[in-house]
Amino acid sequence: MTINVTFDDVNIGDEIPAWSRKTGFMEWNRYAAVNDEFVPFHMDDEAGRAAKNEQGAFGMGNLRYAYIVNALQDWIGDEGEIREVGCQYRAINQKGDVLTVTGKVTDKKEENGEKLVYLDTNVVNQDGQATCPGHAIVVLP
Repeated sequence: MTINVTFDDVNIGDEIPAWSRKTGFMEWNRYAAVNDEFVPFHMDDEAGRAAKNEQGAFGMGNLRYAYIVNALQDWIGDEGEIREVGCQYRAINQKGDVLTVTGKVTDKKEENGEKLVYLDTNVVNQDGQATCPGHAIVVLP
């Protein structure tokens, strides 16, 4: 669903709509197929345990990055532009996790004719654990 927000619609402190996905082998395999990222510890429980994750295989960090981008694009719509996204991977994405992208507007300003909105972002799991803190800058109409 495209919301198509404008610069005037956004206020500091606003939160973007929550964007969630349940993850596991199906989602990881689909992501790996598109990005040629068939790494054993993402595909095989034994390899995941050998990589020191007791629960076995675990999700890709870059998939969470893609989730942030998808959440931002859904929020800003086709008229907005994602200018910058950065994040850190702080926790493992386990099989069956429900990951939710969150974002909060921290600043907005007009600069060089562009209407910039700055956000703190994160991807939290179903237990509310922050797994991927970061930031983003979007340009809005």
